Amino acid sequence: MPYVTIKMLAGRTDEQKKALVEKVTDAVVETTGAKRESVVVFIEEMTKDHYAIAGKRLSDAE
Repeated sequence: MPYVTIKMLAGRTDEQKKALVEKVTDAVVETTGAKRESVVVFIEEMTKDHYAIAGKRLSDAE
């Protein structure tokens, strides 16, 4: 059973997340041969104060 975790900044619409999950699932099925029913996708959304690049939180750059 393939598990895929997607970590991204919060702010996408439900429509965008639905499309993302569908396309990731399709890619996993196509590349691994796994059954569609066995593919699990997790979306972990972060706020800008929980995400940093080069020692600086994105929320501090605003």
